[in-house]
Amino acid sequence: MFDACVDLSAEYATIEDSLADPRIHADPAESRRLARRHAELRPIIEEYRTWVSLGDDIAAARELGAADPAFAAEAEVLEQRREETADRLRTLLVPRDPLDGKDVILEIKAGEGGEESALFAGDLLRMYLRYAERRGWSTEVLEAEESDLGGYRDVAVAVKARGVPQPGEAPYARLKFEGGVHRVQRVPVTESQGRIHTSAAGVLVLPEAEEVDVTIDPNDLRIDVYRSSGPGGQSVNTTDSAVRITHLPTGTVVSCQNEKSQLQNREQALRILRARLLALAEEEAAREASDSRRAQVRTVDRSERIRTYNFPENRISDHRVGYKAYNLDHVLEGNLDDVVQACIDAGDAAAISSADAS
Repeated sequence: MFDACVDLSAEYATIEDSLADPRIHADPAESRRLARRHAELRPIIEEYRTWVSLGDDIAAARELGAADPAFAAEAEVLEQRREETADRLRTLLVPRDPLDGKDVILEIKAGEGGEESALFAGDLLRMYLRYAERRGWSTEVLEAEESDLGGYRDVAVAVKARGVPQPGEAPYARLKFEGGVHRVQRVPVTESQGRIHTSAAGVLVLPEAEEVDVTIDPNDLRIDVYRSSGPGGQSVNTTDSAVRITHLPTGTVVSCQNEKSQLQNREQALRILRARLLALAEEEAAREASDSRRAQVRTVDRSERIRTYNFPENRISDHRVGYKAYNLDHVLEGNLDDVVQACIDAGDAAAISSADAS
């Protein structure tokens, strides 16, 4: 019934042997990869072992039940437990997004609405930073372009798990459905008549790529340096520390000027570039198979919203899954789990339905 589990059990045993070998830890990237795979397989193997063990117990109870009715009754109870275990195992065996164990680079871009959109982008940034803090993740702002009133026209932040997260608990697994256009309805601070305005900001959720995930040929890069712009400070506006990297084959452009040194800005830009190139590769694969990431859009148009934040009604609505709650103030403080889980549950249901159909 669960033939695939035999191969997965062999893989699990091989990984355990490898992780027990001190030499494997000399390669941190390979060690992390094996640890993540081990964490992914563990719940499957545990359920499979329980299912096999229950099968043995049922066979023994049936054999003894011929002489003692009490064992026959026990066999029925064990059969029910085994069927429940089988249901959980079927769910665990549904193909998962291979990127679910990744950290993320979150990009937030102001869209329609001018300064109000930039202020909303700042609200979204704070919301995600607080959510990350609640989940014990670390965050690092890689690049930020502030607006005149203290919002953000464009900001990129890295979100990283500490240690090896449990399956489904890594930043990408929790945040991947956040990508898209977020719409806000409220009275802007710039509005003197008290009228409610609608504006939008775009969110991109990119799995952070390690160097082994994406190979970049240095000959494919054009690297330009220029003088930083911004509010001033040491090394800002005085040295050519800002870096712009163009990936010539795809036309992808990344600029960084947050750090004081050109080398630091170059490294930050390469991190963002690797994440964008990995996302492009995944999107191309999705188009060839089925578009599993269609929720993420790259235009910041109010008509293409995935979620609405209505301040007058204290309401948050996710238009993809029909989620609605009147606790917007709590959500903006980082209490995102309910709306995030609603999107994850809908994604899991679609994956199970697709697997059953095939």
